[in-house]
Amino acid sequence: LELKPSAREKAVLKLCHNLCANHQQALGGIDAKAQNNFSDNLKRLNHLAKPGSLVYLVSDFSSLDDASFKQLEILSRHCELIGCHISDPFEHQLPAYKNTPEIAKIRGVEPGTQVDSPPRHSAFSTPLEMIDYIQKLRDLSGGKPIGIKLALGRKSEFIAMCKAMVETGITPDFITVDGGEGGTGAAPLEYTNSIGFPLREALAFVDDCLIGFDLRKQVKIIASGKIISAFQLVKNLSLGADICNSARGMMLALGCVQSLSCNTNKCPTGVATQDPKLAKGLDVTDKSERVYRFHKKTLHALMDMLSSTGHVSTTELNRTHIFRRVDQASIARYDEIFPLVKTGTLLGDDIPERFKLHVKEANSDSFMPCSLLAEIEEETKSVS
Repeated sequence: LELKPSAREKAVLKLCHNLCANHQQALGGIDAKAQNNFSDNLKRLNHLAKPGSLVYLVSDFSSLDDASFKQLEILSRHCELIGCHISDPFEHQLPAYKNTPEIAKIRGVEPGTQVDSPPRHSAFSTPLEMIDYIQKLRDLSGGKPIGIKLALGRKSEFIAMCKAMVETGITPDFITVDGGEGGTGAAPLEYTNSIGFPLREALAFVDDCLIGFDLRKQVKIIASGKIISAFQLVKNLSLGADICNSARGMMLALGCVQSLSCNTNKCPTGVATQDPKLAKGLDVTDKSERVYRFHKKTLHALMDMLSSTGHVSTTELNRTHIFRRVDQASIARYDEIFPLVKTGTLLGDDIPERFKLHVKEANSDSFMPCSLLAEIEEETKSVS
């Protein structure tokens, strides 16, 4: 948006704010009045939003009724909608100093108190329920692409999702694999590089699983995690990504100096602050041109790399094209580090050794591995 948005744009922004404000996701649900307000605001937004607008509705939509979903479907015909379960970077907490009277009123809590948010979705609790929810969103949206975003943790959890996809015949349209490296400037140090698989290892595993369960043709993979340069694009595309997201690169082009103050409202460059004095530091006219040029020249560099290596398209890239130093005396190709699997190999008995334990642990009825479920059941029996 421009520095001085038009009346139409102001109305869209206000409605978007109302949509998020009325959905008290942290409480796991909303009352009938808030639900009606949500649906009404969506109807009004449908008349105001321009084709091609980008609208973020940051909410867990699981508690909304079908009428609100229908309004979302109408809005998605000319806007991109992103719905998610919100996890505050402060370990699922809203710090007391950020819990202002306005926020407290929206969330139905006492102002100035710490609020602990649930880390789990309220829409589903098992892989099969997740797949059913994906199909529900697809039906309610009139067939729009529905995907999931994840940071890979226990390998059996993702294999359990794949088993649920095979059992139901339902798949997401895309899966965004988010690397454990990096994070927002507001994230605790422990979360920055210690939670979740690194992107390259996670990306290769997700690609291998989808191929192994013969699901790869139905699902696109998006890679996300410290992707800035053209060569980083090449690496991730070679490992199996269809698309690469870049947040950090665009933020740096915008003027971010990584001061790690995103959550303080004191961002010195005006990128992540609502303080009018600091916000003046972000010249939209100048910075938008910088972001545009960074994006354009990065893709140009990617095309240069492809032509220099005799490739016509990124679809020709695979793991045999990338080499990595593994120690001071050895260099290995990506397909040596991340061996390829044959299509459908995880559906039969001839399962590669490195997958056997995780496939055995995976269960489409639970995200927990079978070994833990067995222990819990045994403990329950002994107690009773």
